[in-house]
Amino acid sequence: MVSKPKPAARRRIRAPRDFYGGLALMALAAFAWWGSLNLSGMQGVQFGAGTAPRLFAGLLFLAGGVIAVMGLIRDGEPIGRYGVRGPLLVAASILLFATAIRPLGLPLTSFLTILLTSAASDEVRWLESILWAAVLSAACTLLFVYALGLALPLWPSF
Repeated sequence: MVSKPKPAARRRIRAPRDFYGGLALMALAAFAWWGSLNLSGMQGVQFGAGTAPRLFAGLLFLAGGVIAVMGLIRDGEPIGRYGVRGPLLVAASILLFATAIRPLGLPLTSFLTILLTSAASDEVRWLESILWAAVLSAACTLLFVYALGLALPLWPSF
């Protein structure tokens, strides 16, 4: 005997995506608040180093609370499958950039990083991705090395 799912009106959490997303935002805000406790706060009318992080953490906590409550009172979509490919490839591209910037140089590393990040989507068009990777790599090189004068390696050091 297969049990039928409860109608949305009878479930306690009517929009699970909103409810759990709101809780996740609240947890992130609490972590940010905790991380800013060692920074000085507002003293009189002067902002301290921890004022803005605490202010934004408080606003994020409030927004997360509103979203979670809306998940309890409004109907919404159930939680679907969670794709691992996207977050995994984005994290891998960050690690690639961090480990390859010195030996491969900025243009090649940024090109490879952008291509790896492009592969995170199911809708990737490789020709467009290669063209955008080339344009963005050139823009990064012009901006960071030439315009800002940062000491980043340009070419591979084989």
